[in-house]
Amino acid sequence: MIMHRRAVLGTGMLAAAAIGAPALAQQRRTEETIRIGILHDMSGAYRDISGPTSVACARQAVREFQDANPGIGVDLLVADHQNKSDVGLAVARQWFDRDGVDVVLGVSNSALAIAMKTVVEQKDKVHLNTSAATSALTSEHCSSNAIHWAYDTYCLSHATGEPLVKQGYNTWFFITPNYAFGHTLQADTTHSVEAGGGRVLGAVTYPFPETTDFSAFLLQAQASRAKVVAFLGAGTDFVNAVKQAQEFGLMRSGIRFVGLTGYINSVMSLGLQTAQGMTQTETFYWDLNDRTRAFMDRLRPQLPANTFPCHNHAGDYSALVHYLKVAKAMGPARAKASGKDAVAAMVEMPTDDDCFGQGTIRRDGRKLHPTYLFEVKSPAESRGPGDVYKILAVTPADRSFRPIADGMCAMAKS
Repeated sequence: MIMHRRAVLGTGMLAAAAIGAPALAQQRRTEETIRIGILHDMSGAYRDISGPTSVACARQAVREFQDANPGIGVDLLVADHQNKSDVGLAVARQWFDRDGVDVVLGVSNSALAIAMKTVVEQKDKVHLNTSAATSALTSEHCSSNAIHWAYDTYCLSHATGEPLVKQGYNTWFFITPNYAFGHTLQADTTHSVEAGGGRVLGAVTYPFPETTDFSAFLLQAQASRAKVVAFLGAGTDFVNAVKQAQEFGLMRSGIRFVGLTGYINSVMSLGLQTAQGMTQTETFYWDLNDRTRAFMDRLRPQLPANTFPCHNHAGDYSALVHYLKVAKAMGPARAKASGKDAVAAMVEMPTDDDCFGQGTIRRDGRKLHPTYLFEVKSPAESRGPGDVYKILAVTPADRSFRPIADGMCAMAKS
């Protein structure tokens, strides 16, 4: 695939890349060419859990689609929102107004995802949210132009809190980043813990993204005597916090360190010697079954050595596979003409891909699939690179996400 770079207006620091099938996509920008904009953190704290691996997964989806459908052009544009809502919205508006983008994929920032609702509805485009996790996106901020893929704060909290409380880990302390996703995740997990008979003994909020030293917060957690210390930050924040928790001996003292936004990427960065025994939740694992392993085999040549996709990355692939399947069924021109109609068609068609298997999408825009509670293996248990998880509990698709009746999505109740 050929990559063409262009400046993104109004940012001064971003670059967008159009990635398409050279002969078809570059020669004619017609109603037959679908344009996808991948908007992620490409350089900051969340780069490893979105960023380049998300681009590789999206490119894999396009490659497979165009191999089967060479008559339909697909372009990919890539931009870095720098974890700033205003930057992300400026990119999205330019994409829609100037560059003919039909779909924004990803986002990896809950505040930006909430703000995106107004833009995609005004322009009648599509937002496939794969990594902004606030469950408000299928509640008070739901949209007929958006679908929430991969996971959310409700599934992370309930697939983690309920099983651990049942196992006797019934007192909790939270270390939470000061942004929308963190606050929502803490609220959802508190509800899960208390509903199961557990108690929250305390919580502390840390400034994001400027915090690198978590020692004071970890000492507060240790002093609370909680059985579970739940860290709600992700990316490099999570890696730094785990390293410092090991230095303070939290795990050795019998405290269960839970990464509610932990990812396989963080485990690989930490190494099993440091990460062993941690508990974290994902909706995808490359070594889960034959289909996930087949996906990994196809993707591996596009990734650096010892890089493994998390559920964010798998969501980028899965969401794009489903959208392109629906766009083909509708006809590209019709799918491009109305994002709302395209989303409605995506809801009607069952999902099926190698990352998440068979699934469905609800009227509130929530993609449904199982959620897995993992424990990180010890070095002795691992058979090789990427063999890092053992399953502690599985929450089925119909229980993984907030019941539609408990949300505040008006379109789902009409």
